[in-house]
Amino acid sequence: MTIDIKQIGVIGAGQMGSGIAHISALAGYDVILMDISKDQLDKAMTVIENGLARQVKREKIAESDVAPTLKRIKTGDTLSLFKSSDLVIEAATEDEELKKDILRELCPLMKKDAIIASNTSSISITRLASQTDRPEDFVGMHFMNPVPSMKLVELIRGIATGEDTFKKINDLAVKLGKIPVNAEDFPAFIVNRILLPMINEAVYTLYEGVGSVDAIDSAMKLGTNHPMGPLELADFIGLDTCLAVMNVLHEGLADTKYRPCPLLVKYVEAGWLGRKTERGFYDYSGEVPVPTR
Repeated sequence: MTIDIKQIGVIGAGQMGSGIAHISALAGYDVILMDISKDQLDKAMTVIENGLARQVKREKIAESDVAPTLKRIKTGDTLSLFKSSDLVIEAATEDEELKKDILRELCPLMKKDAIIASNTSSISITRLASQTDRPEDFVGMHFMNPVPSMKLVELIRGIATGEDTFKKINDLAVKLGKIPVNAEDFPAFIVNRILLPMINEAVYTLYEGVGSVDAIDSAMKLGTNHPMGPLELADFIGLDTCLAVMNVLHEGLADTKYRPCPLLVKYVEAGWLGRKTERGFYDYSGEVPVPTR
């Protein structure tokens, strides 16, 4: 039987990693948040503090919850911090080779009975697990962005994932206030298998001149009652992440319907990655986002 989870490690202090650290600490777990960038760790702690303040304002949590939550989070820049962790959640950039390198380096530093989860949004859990010394204790745990407010977690078994491990991670997801949904280990799982081709099609619609950025987003918000238009959503997710998922779908399923739009490729090549670079399908440098096309 796998161990009780008391200390959770999180690799990567970006949008997803900081959100996972936030909800884990709020749920009463000791958290170690690791990133190679000290600036990114400082930024993540500010994001978590601001997020907790918003939850207090919306009366989701009590003011008295904030200080203990922040106190439970320790930060650092080395994988050796995870030697006492019961679960480590990998939330690095959506790059398969990078994730594999991290996992190979991580395993010898962990307790033998500790579990590893990956927050990958598209990459094969079986392939990632094969790089570890514990494929039976490896599972996909795909959180949605923004993590503190989105209820869903996709749970994905690799071919070797043990039933005990899967049940323990399912129970953890519930304790973190999430609703777990089981997805099979196919490229991009459920949400991104459906969502990213829609976003890619919106980029094709722009590329082919069917509509402007504003027209496409307005049409989808008003015509399908989506809270954000697909191009606005792409900027929120990060255009590099959108492209990475489309490449996984295209390569993994070998179907031309998943071919990334050349315009999406061009934006990523230009370094226009969306909100995080202040420029994507919209320019975010002013007070109001302005379409770039």
